[in-house]
Amino acid sequence: MNQIKTELIVSEDGSHTLYVPELDEHYHSVHGAIRESEHVYIKAGLLHINRPTVNILEIGFGTGLNALLTRVHAHDKHIRYQTVEKYPINNHLAEKINYGTTLGQPEFFKALHASDWNQWQPLTPNFELLKWEGDFRDLTPQAPIDLVYFDAFGPDKHPDLWCNEVFNKINQLMTPGATLVTYCAKGSVRRMLNTCDFETERLPGPPHKREMLRATKK
Repeated sequence: MNQIKTELIVSEDGSHTLYVPELDEHYHSVHGAIRESEHVYIKAGLLHINRPTVNILEIGFGTGLNALLTRVHAHDKHIRYQTVEKYPINNHLAEKINYGTTLGQPEFFKALHASDWNQWQPLTPNFELLKWEGDFRDLTPQAPIDLVYFDAFGPDKHPDLWCNEVFNKINQLMTPGATLVTYCAKGSVRRMLNTCDFETERLPGPPHKREMLRATKK
């Protein structure tokens, strides 16, 4: 299992995030990890989808926060959740992260990290999980996809994931009218999404960030 060195820190809303010294990058906003993820991926993504079953693809499983928040906010939706991670964190580190206790889902959060890789796992009657370990460019997640959480490290850190090749591959997995959301609002990323058959819109960003992007497959 590939891993990178991380440091556990507390963000402004009291929830943890991880810092990667090698990249000088955080997994989530230091201004509030839970606050940022709820704004970008839940409010602009999950709650934007009006379907009884939602097939989700997440690029960057990371700490498991987006998956946990999806479970919390899914209500009566049935979730089929695929997520890709090249550098999984180990269970020992996951046990130190406070999302499960903060959100009242300690057992579910533990199950997210304890579940096997590369095979479907039914975590609840309404939440199925498939974690892919590896580089997204080398994997073939299962279609159809209704919603994409694009939560990779920023384009200045991992430019190989913010490219036409990746966005075209994602587009081909998505259903017509499906949605992609990301915290990144760079003009270059927006132009790439437009080139790859998406319609894009800038939305207000989470605290301390002016904008984010939501894209819809044409």
